[in-house]
Amino acid sequence: MISIIDYGLGNLGSIKNMIEHIEEEVQIISDISLIKHASKFILPGVGAFDTAMKKIHKIDGLYETLNEQIVLKKKPLLGVCLGMQLLMDISEEGKEKGFGWITGKVKKFPKNKFLKVPHMGWNTVSFDKESSLTRGLDRKARFYFVHSYYVKPKDKKKSILSTSYSFNFVSAIQEENIFGVQFHPEKSHSFGMKILKNFSDF
Repeated sequence: MISIIDYGLGNLGSIKNMIEHIEEEVQIISDISLIKHASKFILPGVGAFDTAMKKIHKIDGLYETLNEQIVLKKKPLLGVCLGMQLLMDISEEGKEKGFGWITGKVKKFPKNKFLKVPHMGWNTVSFDKESSLTRGLDRKARFYFVHSYYVKPKDKKKSILSTSYSFNFVSAIQEENIFGVQFHPEKSHSFGMKILKNFSDF
């Protein structure tokens, strides 16, 4: 069972539909008691970093419970788009602190005449290292992106996929039980299905 965290931001329905499409059990939850008994999580996110963290802190006990479940109990979590950025320490987008589960920061794409921001549409990935999240993934896989910020982990070895957009940025990351993808697997057809299936099997 995959539990999608509902804190007020994210394409919850789209992610749920895609997981149901690959015939895996899924639920959308925000109740702390349900989170404590869940086995696997997706942290979605669309919008601004500070807005997301403020919404998480506004739900009594959510921040602390997620820390307990992910850091102490080592339950698997997949951050999607903004949800991936929330895994970092800080963001150039605001002043709020992220979860800090993966050491690093979130940076804004530099504006220039050759680079449109946000980075939007389909793009390919390069495989940086082996991961259970990308096991069996087509080497020509393409994913759908919509973002103006990208993650920069302190340890480059945490990157499992990277994408070129004027320069290479981390498009998927892993630290033990914690995963993140900058793209939207729920909008990436068969390639996104493979990512979600691999996460479900982790």
